[in-house]
Amino acid sequence: MKEFLNSLNYGININQINNEHKQIIRELLANQIIKEYKNKFYLNNGFTFGILDITSKGTGFLESFDESFKKDLLIENKNLKGANYKDIVAVKLLPLKRKRPSAKVILVLKRANETSIVITKRYGEAILGMNIKTGLNLALKASQKSLKALPLGTALKIENENNNIIEVLGHIDDESVDEKISLALFNKNSKFSDTCIKESLANSDSVDASMYENRIDLRSLPFCTIDPIHAKDFDDAIYFDEKKREIYIAIADVSEYVYAYSAIDKEARNRGFSIYFPHIAIPMLPRALSENICSLKPYEDRLAYCFKIILNEKNEVIKEELFEAIINSKRRFNYDEVDEILLKKPDLKEHNWLYKLFEITQILRKKRLKNAFEFRTEELRMVLDKNLSLESTFIEKDTFSHNLIEDCMLLANKAAAKILEDIGIFRNHLSADAKKIDKLLNELIELGIDVKLKPNLPELIRDIQSLADELNLRAEVDKLIIKAQKKAEYSSKNQGHFGLGFEKYSHFTSPIRRYSDLILHRLLKARQKKDEKLFNYLLLNIQSTCENLSTLEREADKVAFDFMDRKFARWALKNIGKCFQALIIQNEGICIAKLDDEIKGADIILYDTQANLLQRVEIQIIEADIVMAKIYGKIIKDYLR
Repeated sequence: MKEFLNSLNYGININQINNEHKQIIRELLANQIIKEYKNKFYLNNGFTFGILDITSKGTGFLESFDESFKKDLLIENKNLKGANYKDIVAVKLLPLKRKRPSAKVILVLKRANETSIVITKRYGEAILGMNIKTGLNLALKASQKSLKALPLGTALKIENENNNIIEVLGHIDDESVDEKISLALFNKNSKFSDTCIKESLANSDSVDASMYENRIDLRSLPFCTIDPIHAKDFDDAIYFDEKKREIYIAIADVSEYVYAYSAIDKEARNRGFSIYFPHIAIPMLPRALSENICSLKPYEDRLAYCFKIILNEKNEVIKEELFEAIINSKRRFNYDEVDEILLKKPDLKEHNWLYKLFEITQILRKKRLKNAFEFRTEELRMVLDKNLSLESTFIEKDTFSHNLIEDCMLLANKAAAKILEDIGIFRNHLSADAKKIDKLLNELIELGIDVKLKPNLPELIRDIQSLADELNLRAEVDKLIIKAQKKAEYSSKNQGHFGLGFEKYSHFTSPIRRYSDLILHRLLKARQKKDEKLFNYLLLNIQSTCENLSTLEREADKVAFDFMDRKFARWALKNIGKCFQALIIQNEGICIAKLDDEIKGADIILYDTQANLLQRVEIQIIEADIVMAKIYGKIIKDYLR
């Protein structure tokens, strides 16, 4: 969108405008924001495009897409024209009456959200809605009589266009409303349409092998799955033939059940990803598929799309074969169980091959990390009680079992990307830019890590990690390094994966919970069948799809984080005045500490304006806002590192 709108500064040819942007052109013409001249469209003088920010007082500021605007444009509340936070808008510049340039919104081009969540509050005699993202109060399109019939503190989902109430979510004092709020904030839905449910139930609960004569029958091989203990959707199963040195990576063959442009496919495309809460998963596919016929459940015949990776004696990949198969997983392991097995080495009988596969993946991992990075990732896990209140938290770290599965999946993802050649769906990760690296090095100096800038970025990062190890700050410093890098994204063209050190990479191994993988499976099948017509058909608007998936991925993460923030805020409200250990994770602008006590992971906004990055402190909880999901505190004591 930004690139398209900026192109209007220089003129864009009619023939270069895709279907997605034609309607925008019509609206811009109707509002005299652009003009047509010799089959090209140009932006009129006095207009610009940008993304909107709104303060808690209702004042807007526009960050213009045109870099010639050095300052944000002031937009008074009366000139917002119904635009909301993070909307992309067209504005008209106003005569300069004050020092700060100002403008008024003419047209909302793309809403950041079609809906908002408000909490009912009383202001004098009137009941208004307070937007829980911006804190702004607004009049709702409903009678005061009906609003007064609701208890104050009722959470409502409203349309941003006209403030019309769509849904009553529940009351803010009810813990069960958190899930609904977090989903609704990002326009996510836990329910599937009747059409999707009917489509999913049209499949049998079991696989009849006689119907798939052309598939390779691998049911005699002792495949197993290794997943988190509470997992219900099993995307991948593995097996290793020690004599032939063949690693089998079998992935749920979702494309056999979800056809392109079907109702389920449309819903999966809109969702993009499964969302995982501590107590429940919101699947990308109906549960009849995600937790049943597609899931590689133990002792059940299942359809799989399978890679066979053949290694030589030097553990080098010498052949990669991809084919449709039928498998029957012989065991369901969880990560903790496999870690215990790798430590104690009991006789696993038909699964003893796990020991040799682990040895090989460790060798492959060591070789891979010569050109890649190993970050000590830590996932915060939250445990809720039966009332959905926060009970405890713990940090889940990568272990040997995680590494075993990860390196098997990387082999398959890398092999899949090779088959795509030049166009398809790739997982790209670009190298960090110089400005972010300079900022990182300055932050590290505060921590006593003084590293000289090197042109070889992988070498520089390894030097930083080595010094961080000496100071026992590796996990914290790894987070700073990750923050300094660009985010991995989906694209129709390959640009390599910097973090993994791969020239070409894609996502193949999780089609139950990632739509990107489902697209890839369809493309690979079309290519294997040499059906170029189907392949090109599946590629229609692929770049737009990739960009949308990158957005949906970030949104899925935000939903999960927002939910945890809400649980943390409720916990903090019960612990006002109490003191806890924490770690300073941000000291620019707003100072933030992350709780690192019996309860871990909660972000505390500090009233203190100065603190050293990664300084260990004792904080006191002063205030908790369960509506905005924020916690406030102050430093009571700091500790030497």
